Amino acid sequence: MQKKTDWEKIVRRLEQLLRLKSFPVAFKMLEKKAGLDEIPFLRRPQSKMSMCQMINMVRNFDWSIGADLDDFLFPSCSAILGLEELPKTHKDGTFRNIVWVATKADGRKFEESIPRLPTGRYEAVAMAPLVYNPFTPDIVLIYANPAQMVLLVNALQFVDYEVFNFYCVGESSCSDAIVRCYETGKPSLALPCYGERRYGHAQDDELVMALPENMLTKALSGLESLYRRGVRYPICFAGADSDLAAVAPPTYLGLDEMMKKVKGDGRRTLIGVTGGIASGKSTVSMMLTELGSPLIDFDLIARQVVEPGTPGLAKIVDYFGRQVLADDGSLDRKKVSDIVFGDMEKRKKLESFTHPPIYEEFFKQADAIAAENPEAIIQVSVPLLIELNLQYLFDKILVVHVPAEVQEERLAQRDNISSEEAANIMKSQLPIAEKLQFADFVIDNSQALDATRSQVEAIWHDLQAKSQK
Repeated sequence: MQKKTDWEKIVRRLEQLLRLKSFPVAFKMLEKKAGLDEIPFLRRPQSKMSMCQMINMVRNFDWSIGADLDDFLFPSCSAILGLEELPKTHKDGTFRNIVWVATKADGRKFEESIPRLPTGRYEAVAMAPLVYNPFTPDIVLIYANPAQMVLLVNALQFVDYEVFNFYCVGESSCSDAIVRCYETGKPSLALPCYGERRYGHAQDDELVMALPENMLTKALSGLESLYRRGVRYPICFAGADSDLAAVAPPTYLGLDEMMKKVKGDGRRTLIGVTGGIASGKSTVSMMLTELGSPLIDFDLIARQVVEPGTPGLAKIVDYFGRQVLADDGSLDRKKVSDIVFGDMEKRKKLESFTHPPIYEEFFKQADAIAAENPEAIIQVSVPLLIELNLQYLFDKILVVHVPAEVQEERLAQRDNISSEEAANIMKSQLPIAEKLQFADFVIDNSQALDATRSQVEAIWHDLQAKSQK
């Protein structure tokens, strides 16, 4: 049996990240109109309506709507959905010539440019707020302003980048969103037309995007990734007359200098080693060390830069207060963790104190290793490598993983906690599936040590071969 998607969880997080004003709309074409009777809480129009009216009732009235041919007021709506043939007065250009174009020839060209679903394939359409899990939709309609939409496009491009092509037929723009999405299987962004704004109440600042239902999780994953990188809605203004050097991301201004620090003369190879908690990163690092790969451990550095007497600890105490210190004057990492957990601004402030000295020590250690062996293959263990968006620092990314149930069991045993506590810790971290999509090398550490060692040795031989070219 196919597992039903938890649309509520997905939609609620999407609404939170984009601050949507109206419900994402589940949209489904039905081959038989009898299928409408199987959808719970479905309303049928009490008078003939336009499609944009129905969409508005779903996204703003919180209704589920079902319609067949008899429920549509205009053939221009029903023909787009393939529920009937376009009338002769439309095909010959007369209808569009009345208002929208100068001549009947232009009207014919207009009608021919409008994409439509095949006539006769479907008998009805169903629409409902997606959050209620009403049915498995074909596509999802999202209404948002241009700033929200550009972030949604960026999110869809985050993994497997592609350029999106969008269209504008003018009036009857619902075809641009709905039908093109059906035809291409790709997102389709459209400008709601005059009719949708007049009869469907689309607001002046609203655009509409149709997404294949299987791309909504990809969109959410991309939005989450962008959010962690500081790309969020609403988009904060830097100010047209401000000094952008003070507010632009450091990588925009000093990327070449930073990469020179990391790469040195370009002969060293840096491998970022990461993975889920309790997945066995330390075991893999130990095996790589035995094979000849020097280790730089970000966890160890992170502790060193906040030891008593360091500038890092002084800045933390100055901002958070002496409450974050243990009795012996050292940093109480548990207290700091409790303070910043769930508070993005405090977490960013803490990182501003610790990350610069961590990076400087990283550069220093990499230079020291390369001074002894200019062509060294250096492994850098960074548990939060993906979360902190540090992929650009490394030549290759190695991700260590185990199945979730194995990870939970190992974490509970390692930290002497309950399975429930371990599961909650895992839920608070980035899903391993998202980390894996950044991996150049993957180690499955769920079997015996010999199996892990064989994978590590194969990767090591591959790295050596590449570094010698």
